[in-house]
Amino acid sequence: MDANKTAANAYPERMKMESSDLYAQNLAALKALFPGVIAESRDPDGELREVVDFERLRELFDGVVVKRPQEERYEFNWVGKSEARADAYRPTRKTLRPCPSESVNWDATQNLYIEGDNLEVLKLLQASYLGKVKMIYIDPPYNTGHDFVYHDNFRQSQEEYDRASGKVDEDGIQQFTENTSSNPRFHSDWCSMIYPRLLLARNLLAEDGVIFISIDDNEVENLKQICNEVFGAGMFVAQIPWRKRTAKSDVPFGISQDYDWIVGYARSDSYKAGISNNNRKYFETDDFPGQPWRIHDMSTQRTATERPNSNFTIVNPRTGEEYPVNPQRVWCITKKDFQKYLEDNRIIFPGDYPFLKIKKPVLRYWKSDDMLKAGADFGKVAVSTKLPDEIGMSQDGTKEIVQLFKSKVFSYPKPSSLITYFLKITTSTDDVILDFFSGSATTAHAVMKLNAEDGGNRKYILVQLPETCPPKSDAATSGFATICEIGKERIRRAGAQILKERQTAPSLLQTDRQTDNSESLQSSQSSDLDIGFRVFKLAESNFNDVFYDPSLLTRDLLTATEKNIKEDRTDLDLLFSVVLDWGLPLSCHYCVETAGNATIHVYNNGDLIACFQENISEEDMIAIAKRKPKRALFRDSSFANGAAKLNLMSIFEQFSPTTTVKVL
Repeated sequence: MDANKTAANAYPERMKMESSDLYAQNLAALKALFPGVIAESRDPDGELREVVDFERLRELFDGVVVKRPQEERYEFNWVGKSEARADAYRPTRKTLRPCPSESVNWDATQNLYIEGDNLEVLKLLQASYLGKVKMIYIDPPYNTGHDFVYHDNFRQSQEEYDRASGKVDEDGIQQFTENTSSNPRFHSDWCSMIYPRLLLARNLLAEDGVIFISIDDNEVENLKQICNEVFGAGMFVAQIPWRKRTAKSDVPFGISQDYDWIVGYARSDSYKAGISNNNRKYFETDDFPGQPWRIHDMSTQRTATERPNSNFTIVNPRTGEEYPVNPQRVWCITKKDFQKYLEDNRIIFPGDYPFLKIKKPVLRYWKSDDMLKAGADFGKVAVSTKLPDEIGMSQDGTKEIVQLFKSKVFSYPKPSSLITYFLKITTSTDDVILDFFSGSATTAHAVMKLNAEDGGNRKYILVQLPETCPPKSDAATSGFATICEIGKERIRRAGAQILKERQTAPSLLQTDRQTDNSESLQSSQSSDLDIGFRVFKLAESNFNDVFYDPSLLTRDLLTATEKNIKEDRTDLDLLFSVVLDWGLPLSCHYCVETAGNATIHVYNNGDLIACFQENISEEDMIAIAKRKPKRALFRDSSFANGAAKLNLMSIFEQFSPTTTVKVL
């Protein structure tokens, strides 16, 4: 009876504990998926704890900005934050139009250069590149009071802007404007610009991915607060100083700001930086055949006071020689563990191996243990926030530009050595790298250089708003109308230069490979080094508005909507809009073939086959279906009537029932 009573009394407490555990598990799951919905609040006992902000969670799913009553909590806020968050999740009706004529090696390259507002582009990339990007590097506007900040969804009347200035798109939407320090929303506007872009960028990162952001003192603290919310404070990797110039004397307060910052945040705790360690020496000896080993210092930086159990004299059991400890640097093992290390052959004494010039005992580490512990990171060692001396400053980035263009067509570019360093400590040879503030395309330059150096096949995605080059600037006088024109031309010239250098002085990786002596860019087609890129431009949808919203249909529009696709759109435009919708990468192999008498577009070796011919015959439908593509795409005008369209479905049901068929 007493036992039953005790159990009954304990039941509510047990249920409370289980409920608490479940809440903690759910909280952890939400925190991993949506760090921004986790806030700090006080419980009834006055203790701070993490809680779910359900209104913010709701905003993520329905896009409604919730006006909440003021309450005390620890969070970072600014004017326009809720609207900026909603803007990140607001659907887009934009598309990406392919531009083969401005591309290099369009058919085979896996690199992308996209022109347009990066907020809209990041939305379009969500399905195709979700969780696929290993490293993001961006160099956004620093908000110095003189640079441009994107103004999302900010409309002006026809009279209020000069279209020739390039600061508005074809719809009269202002894309960027100078954010002066006299603006009362000076910091808020910058925060509202960067916040939604980082929310979308996080989705694209792989589980072991990372983002590095260049920034100066003006917004570094605000940037970290935003990143803490977007990625989670626990995902902070480092704040790395980069020396951009040598000191100057004519500066405010007499202290020159010679350093910028590179702020890093990981997608999850799976990310690990490291640099190849080519100096680690392993030995193979007769006493341990097939078991390579290395040595390691046996002392530590702890004192005898801090680690009294490691303050002892080691005695060589074979010679009786004593090795007293240094009280300021005691042994890294305790006296109690010494015998076990000795029995496991983990301790080496002076004289054990004549080729080792040691004067005190050292530890033996087995290569097999190193490999097991490091896993995929074997051969790499941790890096410091102090960048290597060989990484250049801003002047080195300018020299690269001048060397390529014979003119200073871009101001304050980052040196490619800076980005190459982050590629080396983060990426493997087949990873995808994204830069959505690409400027002069330094990231593309760095990727190509590293691929040429180590034989890698890293792919880049660059995004840049086509900002107009100021009149009378070096860029304008050199014939460049926009920054995008500079970026694309830099990739062409840098690619040709790298390919030429590789052919004239091939590295060890290329000694057995055939090279083409031609200096033409087209030589990249016969090389394993990808110096090409596909150009896409952000544009309005390929479809008339009623395709999305039938409520817009009026009697006057009936004639106009006989064809639901805009008149100026090509077959390639339609193909790549569906590539995005279906979540296929934009860099897959593409070619034009025939099936029967029909011209077909084959994407990713048959993952998608599209035919846009008028009035396609039944024989051609059968020929396409027999190729058994995963997906098949047609346009409405391909069929004479509804019966022909129904016949298409019957044909695929008969010859390729697993194919997903779509008609535009």
